[in-house]
Amino acid sequence: MHLDLEDLSFDRGGALLVKRALRLASPGEAITVCGKASDLSIHLRAWCRAEGHEYRWSDEAAGGCGAIIRGPAATERWSGAERAGRADPVTAGAIVEHPPQRWGLAARGALVESGAPDFHFTLADKVQVWSPDAVRIYAQAAAAQWDPATAIPWDAEFDLPGEVEDALVQIMTYLVENEMAALIVPSRFLAQLHPHFREVMQVLAIQAADEARHVEIFTRRALLRRPEPGLSTAGGQASLQTLVDEPDFATASFLLSVLGEGTFLSLLRFLERFAPDPITAAVCRLAAQDEARHVAFGMSHLREHIDAEPSLRDSLGNAVRRRHEELRHTAGLNAEVFDALVLIAAGSWEPADIRRGHDAVAALTQDMHASRKKRLIRLGFDDSEAEELSSLHTRNFM
Repeated sequence: MHLDLEDLSFDRGGALLVKRALRLASPGEAITVCGKASDLSIHLRAWCRAEGHEYRWSDEAAGGCGAIIRGPAATERWSGAERAGRADPVTAGAIVEHPPQRWGLAARGALVESGAPDFHFTLADKVQVWSPDAVRIYAQAAAAQWDPATAIPWDAEFDLPGEVEDALVQIMTYLVENEMAALIVPSRFLAQLHPHFREVMQVLAIQAADEARHVEIFTRRALLRRPEPGLSTAGGQASLQTLVDEPDFATASFLLSVLGEGTFLSLLRFLERFAPDPITAAVCRLAAQDEARHVAFGMSHLREHIDAEPSLRDSLGNAVRRRHEELRHTAGLNAEVFDALVLIAAGSWEPADIRRGHDAVAALTQDMHASRKKRLIRLGFDDSEAEELSSLHTRNFM
């Protein structure tokens, strides 16, 4: 094989052509390299010594030519390398059960050189995190992203009684702190996940982005007509702390996504239905659209986990009971939020309207309970245990 670099120097692109020629040669095979650059021989000699190739040079009148005999170093460098699964997640064997820590940040499917450092990803087992629906859910989430500045009619005209506006501010304040917890939980686990499960990482990342956007829109609605948000209670904070502090990924996903965010779906749809202005209706509709995906992913990966490890179901049930016991001395949903929900559903202070609003909130709690129970049954809990666990879910809803 003959390579003529003409007047191209080795350090200004010639090396690229030499490497390409050597890739086409077999170990022990020689290629000749010619060129007019005055320092070509110096560069080739040094580079061949560093790369483990044999080098011979002969001067000629029109320049010089060198012979490079390809050494085994380039091939031996990749001895012991291993393929990090397969890029396409639906290919057989693409997602391995226990990806080694030495695969680190390598793209799934890449050839990983031997000697790479070990990382320390604590969520490194397929059974802990994987869902075959992750690819689809991420694609849906990416396609459904919306811009708070344009998706919500912030300039819409409306006029509410002062006490109704105050009630909305209190509800929005409550939603903000709950969505803040829902932002923190996936963000914390995201950093612990082995990159081999990149689709799950993407789902958690976009879920965190969703929650950040919810915090923005609920805050903006709260401050639309008032200078400050409403009240934050100790009981509400205590309830959310149990979510933020939960160290186990499966348990946190169960408590947050299946029970908490599932319950919030009912709440957001209730608020959209009774919204006294178009901005509140849009805010709640768009947030519910995102939360439905979060619940879907939580259900999907927990079903996979439970199918592989049926004992997990008992652990999740005990987590609900444990959380209930921790929170049994707290007030649960604060009275200000409850009263605000009644007033929003009533629409006025007339006794008949207040009665109707109170009945609507009572119906909401029943709908929350029924929806939680259905999701629990889908995860394999029997009817009586699903009834018990749903009843034990925190009165703060999340």
